[in-house]
Amino acid sequence: MQRLDLKHIKPRMAVFDWIIRKGKETGILLSAVLLAMGAVVAPVSIATAAAGHAADAGGEGESTLITRGAYLATIADCTGCHTAGAAHPAFGGGLAINSPFGTIYSTNITPDPETGIGRYSYEDFSRAVRGGIRKDGKWLYPAMPYPSFTAMSDNDVRALYAYFMHGVKPVRHTPSQTRLPFPFNQRWTLKFWDLAFVEHKRFESRTDRGEKWNRGAYLVQALGHCGACHTPRGLAYQEKAYSETSSDYLTGAMIDNWFAPELTGNTASGLGRWTEEEIAAFLKTGHSGHTVAFGSMVTVIENSTQYLRHEDLDAVAHYLKSLPANGEKSSYNPRRTPAVVPVGMSRFEKPGAGIYSGFCAKCHRSEGSGKPPKFPPLSGSSIVLSENASSLIRLMLEGGKGPWTKTGPKPEKMPGYAERFTDREIAEVLTFIRNSWGNKAPPVTTRDVYLMREALNE
Repeated sequence: MQRLDLKHIKPRMAVFDWIIRKGKETGILLSAVLLAMGAVVAPVSIATAAAGHAADAGGEGESTLITRGAYLATIADCTGCHTAGAAHPAFGGGLAINSPFGTIYSTNITPDPETGIGRYSYEDFSRAVRGGIRKDGKWLYPAMPYPSFTAMSDNDVRALYAYFMHGVKPVRHTPSQTRLPFPFNQRWTLKFWDLAFVEHKRFESRTDRGEKWNRGAYLVQALGHCGACHTPRGLAYQEKAYSETSSDYLTGAMIDNWFAPELTGNTASGLGRWTEEEIAAFLKTGHSGHTVAFGSMVTVIENSTQYLRHEDLDAVAHYLKSLPANGEKSSYNPRRTPAVVPVGMSRFEKPGAGIYSGFCAKCHRSEGSGKPPKFPPLSGSSIVLSENASSLIRLMLEGGKGPWTKTGPKPEKMPGYAERFTDREIAEVLTFIRNSWGNKAPPVTTRDVYLMREALNE
């Protein structure tokens, strides 16, 4: 799928352009509100939500449909936004997300007829999931990734509908209502956003590609909606691309003060040096010889990708490995003389080397090789070599912890250093890491660290 040519839709964009302009005048970014619903994930098992209900749903055919719908909902990670937390009922809504515009609350998508979607027909359900319009005719904020879900097949939407109507326990709960200030509370204006940026088209298999590739493309583009995090956004916070037909697709994007890395074939900052087997294993366990999952990806793996079938993980990996390199400013040359932290006073001659030796080398080793799978390598890491260093800065400030999975290693926790080191010191050690052991990437500046620290304190 490709973006619509904006030259042909300017007359329909007048109202939306005004909203964007007003947002600029008030210092508000539209992106925060549209991203928020997709940026927070709660660790609740969809399999648990379905337990005990499929058996009461009807005959064998319907039971099979419900089971398939439950699996599809797992791929789509529906629990992520529609469950308020581990102590709350699955899909009951009410997850509060703060934004510059106010607080957004997720909706109840259980089959309760009063507070949920129990009175939705299949057509109502399909129009909400693939068209972004609720039963009452109001538009959904496009942070609900319907621009990706619009590519879903009719059969998959019917399976999802069967699951949510007959495989999920009804929850009588009315979440707090989202009340955004003017003009962002004018949902009708989203019609113009939709007209400008969403191509309402079902996924079409490519005849020049095999079945495995097409299955992977469908999972990545539609159900998995990977582009919602990994594809850069435009001025109106639209995804710049929805498929591999655009060079912008899956080239990385900022989300909730994390930089979701690019998934292209770039050898430094992308997946160029990963094998298909390594990609599939990472999605299954959150660990690989290259990195450990962090940020929002932790909960995506915990709730969704670790439960994918082997053949679907392989299909996703196969598709991602087909994406070509797209040019990058970073590079990795393992044959370059490694900048091992030297012994003695000379270690302090290079800015950042002393901090690395004292606080990082224990886990990541003096030569940056790490101790996979628990402690990821920094030498050749696509995260380290990303042009956008936001994720590295945030990890250094806050620390992090990998995902808990059924088949992966016990996650280790990285401490945060926000209180221990100054902005300058953090910038120096990250610049040292990004330019040692064969790594070559743009330096991290003191201002970069300052801005991230300010964003996290808001």
